Amino acid sequence: MIDDVILETEDKMNKTVQFLQQELTGLRTGKANPALVENITVDYYGTPTRLRDISNISTPEPRLIVISPFDPSSLGLIEKAIVAANIGITPMNDGRLIRVPIPELSEDRRKDMVKMASRTTEEQRVSVRNIRRDANDQVKSLQKNGDITEDDRDSALEQIQQGTNEHIKKMDTMLAAKETDIMEV
Repeated sequence: MIDDVILETEDKMNKTVQFLQQELTGLRTGKANPALVENITVDYYGTPTRLRDISNISTPEPRLIVISPFDPSSLGLIEKAIVAANIGITPMNDGRLIRVPIPELSEDRRKDMVKMASRTTEEQRVSVRNIRRDANDQVKSLQKNGDITEDDRDSALEQIQQGTNEHIKKMDTMLAAKETDIMEV
């Protein structure tokens, strides 16, 4: 029973770290990155569809993203979706594909991006701590019900805390790398 609680806790924490990874990847730095636009939702024939599912996204140059839709009639829809996403980039439609030049970030904008990354990371740290709290409650209730001993409870609580520390450390490392990437001119 304890193993199930610990495995479930580990799985939830891993998913939280993966979510943070996706969020940080989507934050704009000074360089072109397909992750910046791939999760933008396009209203494709009345169905909300991610951009990466209806087009090829590439970065042929360090400051340029090229979007080549599978269906050329969706160019206008993709262009509107990128503008509506409000990520500070302007698409250019040439009738066959969409070019998205990535402008240089100003110092103030870089600092705002770092704050946004820090805020997102803190939200995910809180999520990990909430997962830890729920797991601790489950373990304590198992001990109260007489299903496990106090030693087992203490051992499980220790394992849960170690997992929490490891995941928060991973998040801090990811944040530090992203901050460095954003502030790099």
